[in-house]
Order: sequence, then structure tokens, then C-alpha cells
Amino acid sequence: MIVAADFIKSAKARDSEFTTNHEDQPLVVQFAAKDAHVLADAALLVCPFAGGIDLNCGCPQRWAMSEGYGACLINQPQLVSDMVKQVRSRVENQRFTVSIKIRIHADITKTVDLCQKAEAAGVSWITVHGRLTEERHQPVHYDAIKVIKDSLSIPIVANGDIRSLKEAETVHQITGADGIMAARGLLANPAMFAGYEETPMSCIKDWVDIALEHGTPYTCFHHHLMYMMEKITSKQEKRVFNVLSSTSAVIEYLRDSYAM
Repeated sequence: MIVAADFIKSAKARDSEFTTNHEDQPLVVQFAAKDAHVLADAALLVCPFAGGIDLNCGCPQRWAMSEGYGACLINQPQLVSDMVKQVRSRVENQRFTVSIKIRIHADITKTVDLCQKAEAAGVSWITVHGRLTEERHQPVHYDAIKVIKDSLSIPIVANGDIRSLKEAETVHQITGADGIMAARGLLANPAMFAGYEETPMSCIKDWVDIALEHGTPYTCFHHHLMYMMEKITSKQEKRVFNVLSSTSAVIEYLRDSYAM
């Protein structure tokens, strides 16, 4: 989630927050925004390099909510619609997608109203995280996602606590959603949608090769490996691996421990 206002003001912010390459497709860039003109400006900056943008209307973090970003936007359907319309009118590429990611209301009719207004404004699809703004680890309300799916014509993507391919298939059956989005599940296991229960070593090797080829910053490179190796390393191994401080140290560790 990139803060659109900072992104359009600062070349330094753009260089820090957004890097890509020609192989990184399909690509959707997610922004936090609360102003239609600002979001459209940000969309114009990334449209030569991406296939679409997504407006975050689901982040429940306190800092985002206090700034008027994220999940508080589900209570401002007109503003959300205006932001979608503005991007639609200013980006000339008709294939450029404009999507939103939301949480749900306790009164699901309010969420349906939000989604229908966004659909009328031209939103491409909607991802629904099936929890209320104040919920964190409570069970996901997949029944609410189904209600939204049954009320709209555009694609609906289900999100929330999906950590295996089997769970993805189950959520699809329950909700009838057109797609599944996973976050923490894919961070821990990027091969999840291929049916793996834990990250295979071939996937870890692929990530190392990609990171070295494209000059991925060390913090990002190491952080993803920490997620990917969570289930396959012991507490003692984590204590060693998680404090490594250079790419060369990581590669040496993987070579010595896993013959990579």
C-alpha cells in the first residue's frame, strides 16, 4: 500500500516505493488515498508500467484510519465512487483496471450499497476481506462475501485466512467468488496456489535467483526468506538465520544448510 499523496510529491518516495521490470506482469499497484485528484495523479504516474491500480479501503491500522485512509473509506461510498470515476476519466488506457479492497460493515446492506455505488462508478472488481474494521483474528464472515457476490455483476475476490490451496477451494465454494486473494498465506508459502503445504526449496532458490538478478534490497530479500522458511526451520535455526546482515551471509547459510 503506497500513500498516493507522498508518491506524487516526491521522486525519492517513488524510487523507494515502486520498482518493477518488464517481466513483472500482470501488476496492480495499491494506493492509500482520500482525494480523487491525488489518486488519479498517482495512477497516471504508474500506468505506463502497470496494468491497474487498487484503492485500499480495508487497512484497519490506526495510523491509516487517523489519516483518513484505509478501512474508514467504507463509510464514504460517494468519495470512493468519485476516486474510481476520476481515475477512469483521466487514464486513457481503457484496459487499465481500477479496483478496490474493502472490509465489511456489521450491517451488510451498507457494504452492498458501497459496492453497488463503486460498480456504477466503473470499478473493475472488488476484493472483500470478510471482517469488520475492528476485527483482527475473529473468524472470517464468508457468508457476507457471498451476499456481496450475489448482489453485483462485476468480479468479487474473497480474502481472509486463506493459507492453503484447499482452503482457497473451500472459500470459493462457500462464497461463489470469482477469485481468491491471500496475503500472509502467500508470504509464508509463495507456492501455495501450486498445492504445496509448505515452501519447497525450489521456490526458495527461485526467490534467491530473482533477488540477485534484479538487485532486490537486502531488507526485502531477507524478510521474505524469513517468512518462507518459517515452517521448515527450527527455533535454533531461526535464531541464526534471522540475524544475518548481508546477502553473502544468507547465500552462505543456504549453501551450508541446504546445499543450495
